[in-house]
Amino acid sequence: MKNRKGWMVLLSAVLAAGLYGSALAASDIGGAVQNEQSGGIHMKLTEEAKQYRENHFEKDPFGLEKEDPEFSVLFSNFAFDEVVRESKLDDRTRFLAILASLMGCQGEDAFRTAAEGALKSGMTPEELKEVVYQGTAYLGMGRSLPFVHILNDVLKEQGVQLPLPEGGTVSADTRIEAGNQAQVDIFGEQMRGFQNSGPEESRHINRWLAGNCFGDYYTRKGLDYRQRELITFCFLAAQGGCEPQLISHAAANLRIGNSREFLIDAVSQCLPYIGYPRSLNALRCINEAAK
Repeated sequence: MKNRKGWMVLLSAVLAAGLYGSALAASDIGGAVQNEQSGGIHMKLTEEAKQYRENHFEKDPFGLEKEDPEFSVLFSNFAFDEVVRESKLDDRTRFLAILASLMGCQGEDAFRTAAEGALKSGMTPEELKEVVYQGTAYLGMGRSLPFVHILNDVLKEQGVQLPLPEGGTVSADTRIEAGNQAQVDIFGEQMRGFQNSGPEESRHINRWLAGNCFGDYYTRKGLDYRQRELITFCFLAAQGGCEPQLISHAAANLRIGNSREFLIDAVSQCLPYIGYPRSLNALRCINEAAK
């Protein structure tokens, strides 16, 4: 009996030592936990990222925690802590930029999550609708239509009655003139009469730009010129391949009061969603416009 007791004491001591060693192996290492079995280091969700997620989204905003918990933490710590800490933008402006960039890169699932976060951050249904509507002028109906439906689903889930009140301010007779005035207000007096300029065979495109792009969308209620130029810049930056237009709209942003620092901040907030190549390209275009 004594021998049996002795072995039990010894076994308990060995197990305790093993558990203690495992606890040491799982101790914090700069915000991470050492996983002794896999040899990897498990990053922990920072308090800042956790708080941001709780304030703006559901607990698991992208549905990753069950099957991709490590990736969920990596992305959240970067996008919801490190990136946000670098920003001076308010939440509504940050979501304006992110939503436009997600349309530009065709990020449908992430757009749904961001739209829910935008509503929680104080963006109105009207503001969200204007982002989606204006995207049609820069992305085309082929790429904007899914986002119309996604946003409608989000709004209905939040109890918003659709359709929203109409936001148009122009008629069929005034849209071209009003659109051209918007072009002048944003780009300068050199745009006066733009709808009547250019080679005869393509002049209709300039007329459409004045009447449709600027007359039908930029004159609507819900967003001001600075907000509209911000989302246009983000549409173009995220879709890529539009560098001449991106430089032009960077210059327009600068002209109406969105500073170089503001645009760099906006691109920085979009970077987790559109990636480094297009973000770096957008920074180059900002600097080109600022010369």
